[in-house]
Amino acid sequence: MSEEAFDGRCTCGEIQYRMTDMPLVVNCCSCSWCQRETGSAFVINAMIESDRVELLSGKPELVDTPSASGKGQRIARCPTCKVAVWGHYAGGGDKLAFVRVGTLEDPARFPPDVYVFASTKLPWVSFPEGARVYDEYYKRDDVWSEKSVARIKALFAK
Repeated sequence: MSEEAFDGRCTCGEIQYRMTDMPLVVNCCSCSWCQRETGSAFVINAMIESDRVELLSGKPELVDTPSASGKGQRIARCPTCKVAVWGHYAGGGDKLAFVRVGTLEDPARFPPDVYVFASTKLPWVSFPEGARVYDEYYKRDDVWSEKSVARIKALFAK
């Protein structure tokens, strides 16, 4: 475990969790699917190995939802307040969690490393000067740190 740990929870507090390490990468996605699913202009996800997300209380319900890829995703929601706390996309399966940054106790600690699907962003959304912005997705090696690339390779080598 890392020396750093980051706690999060749903709105009602039934689901409480801890990220036991820094995320691999933080994505801000402006795709129309994320807009619809969140009811917002985008979603900010901290991608991390699922075994580095420790459930402290409660048991999230996993909800299968469609995705633009056609492969779907499973969203972990609080069974009481229904807030999404993380998701699992088909590409990473249960090995990777996409933690909803807004559910962390200190979401300001995790600004996006990269902005994706800018081609479908709402017209009034703008990105910070100098940000890594991609019309669609990106190549991992162009964005991720060497440490994160090594962690993901180790995860999928298991």
